[in-house]
Amino acid sequence: MALAKLGSVVLDCPDPRALAGFYADVLGGTVEDEGEWVDLKLPDGQTLAFQAAPGFVPPKWPSPDHSQQFHLDLDVADLDAAEKEVLALGAKPLDTEDRSRTFRIYADPAGHPFCLCAG
Repeated sequence: MALAKLGSVVLDCPDPRALAGFYADVLGGTVEDEGEWVDLKLPDGQTLAFQAAPGFVPPKWPSPDHSQQFHLDLDVADLDAAEKEVLALGAKPLDTEDRSRTFRIYADPAGHPFCLCAG
Protein backbone atom coordinates (compact mmCIF):
# COMPACT_ATOMS: atom_id res chain seq x y z
CA MET A 1 0.00 0.00 0.00
CA ALA A 2 1.32 3.43 -0.94
CA LEU A 3 2.16 5.92 1.75
CA ALA A 4 1.19 8.91 -0.38
CA LYS A 5 -0.46 9.96 -3.62
CA LEU A 6 1.13 12.44 -6.03
CA GLY A 7 -0.69 15.75 -5.72
CA SER A 8 1.07 17.77 -8.40
CA VAL A 9 4.36 18.45 -10.10
CA VAL A 10 5.60 21.97 -9.30
CA LEU A 11 7.93 24.01 -11.49
CA ASP A 12 9.86 26.98 -10.09
CA CYS A 13 9.90 29.88 -12.54
CA PRO A 14 10.14 33.66 -12.73
CA ASP A 15 6.55 34.17 -13.98
CA PRO A 16 4.02 31.50 -12.89
CA ARG A 17 1.13 32.96 -14.89
CA ALA A 18 3.09 33.05 -18.15
CA LEU A 19 4.47 29.53 -17.78
CA ALA A 20 1.06 28.14 -16.78
CA GLY A 21 -0.35 29.79 -19.91
CA PHE A 22 2.31 28.13 -22.07
CA TYR A 23 1.51 24.68 -20.67
CA ALA A 24 -2.26 25.33 -20.86
CA ASP A 25 -1.81 26.01 -24.58
CA VAL A 26 0.22 22.79 -24.94
CA LEU A 27 -1.78 20.44 -22.65
CA GLY A 28 -5.20 22.07 -22.29
CA GLY A 29 -6.80 22.55 -18.91
CA THR A 30 -7.78 25.40 -16.65
CA VAL A 31 -5.43 27.89 -15.02
CA GLU A 32 -6.17 28.75 -11.38
CA ASP A 33 -4.13 31.82 -10.42
CA GLU A 34 -3.33 32.38 -6.76
CA GLY A 35 -0.59 34.98 -7.29
CA GLU A 36 2.78 33.52 -6.39
CA TRP A 37 1.37 30.03 -7.05
CA VAL A 38 -0.57 29.00 -10.17
CA ASP A 39 -2.22 25.62 -10.76
CA LEU A 40 -2.96 24.16 -14.17
CA LYS A 41 -5.77 21.62 -13.76
CA LEU A 42 -5.39 19.21 -16.67
CA PRO A 43 -8.35 17.55 -18.41
CA ASP A 44 -7.38 14.12 -16.99
CA GLY A 45 -7.48 15.43 -13.39
CA GLN A 46 -3.74 15.88 -12.87
CA THR A 47 -2.28 19.19 -11.70
CA LEU A 48 0.83 20.92 -12.93
CA ALA A 49 1.74 23.81 -10.63
CA PHE A 50 4.01 26.84 -11.02
CA GLN A 51 5.70 28.69 -8.17
CA ALA A 52 7.36 32.10 -8.31
CA ALA A 53 11.08 31.77 -7.63
CA PRO A 54 12.95 35.07 -7.34
CA GLY A 55 16.43 34.71 -8.80
CA PHE A 56 15.41 31.64 -10.80
CA VAL A 57 18.22 30.22 -12.92
CA PRO A 58 17.05 27.76 -15.58
CA PRO A 59 18.63 24.33 -15.75
CA LYS A 60 21.22 23.73 -18.45
CA TRP A 61 20.81 20.94 -20.97
CA PRO A 62 22.87 19.05 -21.72
CA SER A 63 25.48 19.77 -19.12
CA PRO A 64 27.48 17.35 -16.99
CA ASP A 65 28.21 20.24 -14.59
CA HIS A 66 24.61 21.37 -14.03
CA SER A 67 21.66 19.08 -13.34
CA GLN A 68 18.57 19.50 -15.47
CA GLN A 69 16.65 18.64 -12.24
CA PHE A 70 13.79 16.92 -14.09
CA HIS A 71 11.94 17.10 -17.38
CA LEU A 72 8.45 16.40 -18.70
CA ASP A 73 7.71 13.83 -21.40
CA LEU A 74 4.66 14.91 -23.39
CA ASP A 75 3.10 12.27 -25.66
CA VAL A 76 1.85 13.58 -29.01
CA ALA A 77 0.22 12.01 -32.05
CA ASP A 78 2.31 13.95 -34.62
CA LEU A 79 5.82 15.14 -33.72
CA ASP A 80 6.09 17.60 -36.62
CA ALA A 81 2.72 19.24 -35.92
CA ALA A 82 3.35 19.41 -32.17
CA GLU A 83 6.81 20.87 -32.74
CA LYS A 84 5.37 23.65 -34.90
CA GLU A 85 2.84 24.50 -32.19
CA VAL A 86 5.23 24.52 -29.20
CA LEU A 87 7.74 26.66 -31.11
CA ALA A 88 4.96 29.13 -31.93
CA LEU A 89 4.09 29.23 -28.21
CA GLY A 90 7.66 30.16 -27.26
CA ALA A 91 9.50 26.86 -26.74
CA LYS A 92 13.14 26.69 -27.78
CA PRO A 93 14.67 23.63 -29.49
CA LEU A 94 17.43 21.92 -27.50
CA ASP A 95 17.93 18.64 -29.38
CA THR A 96 15.67 18.24 -32.39
CA GLU A 97 18.03 17.52 -35.27
CA ASP A 98 17.71 13.70 -35.33
CA ARG A 99 14.32 13.31 -37.02
CA SER A 100 14.56 9.48 -36.93
CA ARG A 101 14.09 9.38 -33.13
CA THR A 102 10.71 9.08 -31.46
CA PHE A 103 11.33 12.17 -29.30
CA ARG A 104 12.60 15.75 -29.54
CA ILE A 105 13.84 17.97 -26.73
CA TYR A 106 12.84 21.59 -26.10
CA ALA A 107 12.96 24.19 -23.35
CA ASP A 108 9.81 25.92 -22.16
CA PRO A 109 9.85 29.74 -21.96
CA ALA A 110 11.38 29.59 -18.44
CA GLY A 111 14.11 27.18 -19.59
CA HIS A 112 12.81 23.84 -18.22
CA PRO A 113 13.56 20.95 -20.59
CA PHE A 114 10.67 18.89 -21.94
CA CYS A 115 10.34 16.22 -24.61
CA LEU A 116 7.72 15.72 -27.24
CA CYS A 117 7.39 11.96 -27.62
CA ALA A 118 5.65 10.04 -30.38
CA GLY A 119 2.79 8.36 -28.60
